[in-house]
Amino acid sequence: MESVTQQVLDAARRRDFATVRRLTAELEASDIANLMEEIDNPSDLALVFRCLPRNLATDVFEYLALPEQTKLVESLTNEEVSQVLETMADDDRTRFFEELPGEVTKRLLSLLSEEERKKALQLLGYPEGSVGRLMSPHYVRVKPHWTVRQVLAHVREHGKDSETLTMVYVVNDRGQLIDEIRMRAFLLAPLDTKVSDLMNYRFVALKATDSQEEAVNVFREADLPALPVTDSDGVLIGVVTSDDILDVAEAEATEDIQKFGGLEALDLPYVDTPLFTLIRKRAGWLVILFLGEMLTASAMGHFDQEIERAVVLALFVPLIISSGGNSGSQAATLVIRAMALKELTIKDWWYVMRREILSGFFLGIILGSIGVLRITLWQKLGLFDYTEHWPLVALTIFLSLIGIVMWGTLSGSMIPFVLKRLGLDPATSSAPFVATLVDVTGLVIYFSIAAIVLRGTLL
Repeated sequence: MESVTQQVLDAARRRDFATVRRLTAELEASDIANLMEEIDNPSDLALVFRCLPRNLATDVFEYLALPEQTKLVESLTNEEVSQVLETMADDDRTRFFEELPGEVTKRLLSLLSEEERKKALQLLGYPEGSVGRLMSPHYVRVKPHWTVRQVLAHVREHGKDSETLTMVYVVNDRGQLIDEIRMRAFLLAPLDTKVSDLMNYRFVALKATDSQEEAVNVFREADLPALPVTDSDGVLIGVVTSDDILDVAEAEATEDIQKFGGLEALDLPYVDTPLFTLIRKRAGWLVILFLGEMLTASAMGHFDQEIERAVVLALFVPLIISSGGNSGSQAATLVIRAMALKELTIKDWWYVMRREILSGFFLGIILGSIGVLRITLWQKLGLFDYTEHWPLVALTIFLSLIGIVMWGTLSGSMIPFVLKRLGLDPATSSAPFVATLVDVTGLVIYFSIAAIVLRGTLL
């Protein structure tokens, strides 16, 4: 693949059209798109694109990333751009228009035929992030009184431009969706069978105004290659296919992961995000977390007398706060993902709280036991002297880890529920945020337990 890529690039630079056509004829549309994304020179990019057959050129354009699509639009003639936009899938074209400045979109819309312009304007008229922006108006619909023979004839005549031929949709005289039937049923049924004989009046449909996030969940439950889209009156107006939903699911997962990592979600892929935009997206959370960690310093300052009397306590501060933060991040990750998959709702908070308290308790015992073992071994082997009161130091660490890990799991699991209740995205309860919160409270728990256990000895 690499050798073919280099050959195409060399041929493009030599303006060897015949070689470019011959080499690209051997590649799939996705491979050609990957190849073109390596071309920096807009004129070379346009040359390769012009060498492609018309249908293949449209497929390649849909696979290209936005920066390359924009370069091509600026490099091609209006007629060439019109040909590409006219033959693009409606959902891909809508997604492309959404990313462009308003004036550019307006100019490109003027290049479309009246029929295609109406479709594009209709799709762009739906709210951003709605199913209406994803749907395609190309599908196969039939009437209940038709025979299988009529359906197959209709598919042969009109199915070429359909977004999917896997599903056939049945509508009444008012255009309202009343059933969906797999094409397989028509292929296996006798030709004189009526559509109504194959119907069970059970179907899953999306509303054009539904959010794309809701559509992902519906697709997951329906397990179908495509879903119909209706308006508020139940009239069938389009379909959404699984490949479009996969793109949405990937974008949502990326956004959640970025938020959970402690930064604002990026609008563009990492490699396409300008440096100062990247800094701005990351700086906000870093400042908030930095200010939060100042509370950690304040907490330690509050217990300076305890630390001065028993310096040995300071040795375990990193161990203590990291254990609480790690356990909190684990709990937050599990709960946020379960919420995203609709495994948990706000009503499940009490169930989660009970589980996490028990989990935190036993996890704290495990970590606390390891801490006690470490102190005992180091003391007995003479690797470190924890003073004559080392059993009490070990007990302090044991009890502190139980309390802090329990608090960490409880905090990490409950914060997403609180954010969800406030109408915020649970993913914003990022791992760094949970860790910072537990750091501050963990120190309070640690030194409070130490003050009780070590009173009259080291303190």
